[in-house]
Amino acid sequence: MTSAYIDFIRIRFLMMLAYRVNYYSGIIIYAINIGAYYFLWQAIYGDKETLQGFTVAQMTTYIAVSWMARAFYFNNLDREIANEIRDGSVSVQLIRPYSYLFVKMMQGFGEGLFRMLLFMVPGMIIVCLLFPVKLPTDATTWLIYLVMLFFSFLINSQINILTGLFAFFVENNEGMMRMKRVMVDLFSGVVVPIAFFPGWLSGIMQWLPFQAITYLPSSVFTGRTPSNEIAGVLGLQVIWFAGLLIPIWLVWRAARRRLFVQGG
Repeated sequence: MTSAYIDFIRIRFLMMLAYRVNYYSGIIIYAINIGAYYFLWQAIYGDKETLQGFTVAQMTTYIAVSWMARAFYFNNLDREIANEIRDGSVSVQLIRPYSYLFVKMMQGFGEGLFRMLLFMVPGMIIVCLLFPVKLPTDATTWLIYLVMLFFSFLINSQINILTGLFAFFVENNEGMMRMKRVMVDLFSGVVVPIAFFPGWLSGIMQWLPFQAITYLPSSVFTGRTPSNEIAGVLGLQVIWFAGLLIPIWLVWRAARRRLFVQGG
């Protein structure tokens, strides 16, 4: 059964290869986004050397790494699940001898691997050539960041799966999916680092899983997180990953009891 799940990763990776031209153009779009934010923050900093604990170099690296990391952990699992629920094909998936939700996670990981190899890595090389990005030279920092990036994928995918499953109850959750995407981009720290949020809002963010997707890994990568706090930050990601399993299990259990097929 394990080999079957691995095959889902491989098949999704090969499927993404058929649309690789779209991702080559996506590298240019991401580079433009990073450039726009780079010049915006240059104007905000002006003559100042630091803002909210970020130096200019750290902010430049944070912008580049955050956007390129998004290329890896981003997926449309919520939309895939919602579509399968609406057209009734989920009923076929449920009778097959595998875990439907785990298969979705494996498919998302296959897409993530494709994005990392053909989008994130070449995109980061181009961005480093265009902007003054300072990458860490410590191999340990890179290893820790890769582990945290993997948990970023897991947590983001869990939120997507949870959002998609609500199609069982509301039938059309398009608005919910759009709201979720805005919340993830804003509250994870991609658009604005959480350190720049008002005190009351940043306090709320500490009790939500979004910071574990982008802000915490990027803070470790840029050196803003002290070495003695890295274990705690990684532990927070693990806690959110484990914690999100509970609502997913509860929603999935309730959803299977009320499945009906429209037009099937």
